[in-house]
Amino acid sequence: MFLQLAGLRCSLLLVVAVTAANIGDRDAAAGLLRRLRRLHRDITLVWADGGYTGSLVGWARGRLALTLQIVKRTDDMRGFVVLPRRWVAERTFAWLMNSRRLARDYETRPGNSEAMIQWSMVTRMSRRLARPRAVGQR
Repeated sequence: MFLQLAGLRCSLLLVVAVTAANIGDRDAAAGLLRRLRRLHRDITLVWADGGYTGSLVGWARGRLALTLQIVKRTDDMRGFVVLPRRWVAERTFAWLMNSRRLARDYETRPGNSEAMIQWSMVTRMSRRLARPRAVGQR
């Protein structure tokens, strides 16, 4: 199964789509971006990796009024380099792997996987909200 995340705002998962492995990234992204636009009209900028280049950028701008900004690795980079904004999605994938059911791909239906991802993020955010804050922090 393939997983896409969109709209990570302050570490909150806004939209998730899990598809079969034979569905391409760009094909699945169109539906995901439509759902993101429908649910969150205030979102105007979406970061994506190099797999989403091409006509999807123009389609998102023209049909959904979304700016799809591609975060690419340049050819002159050598070794490990942190790409701007890309770390947000990678960090979220790492958080999701803390959930046992998501780490082992137990789910056979995409809808069940999406529900488990949402449940995992709700658990993470509720723990974050429940922990005590230091004096002077917002």
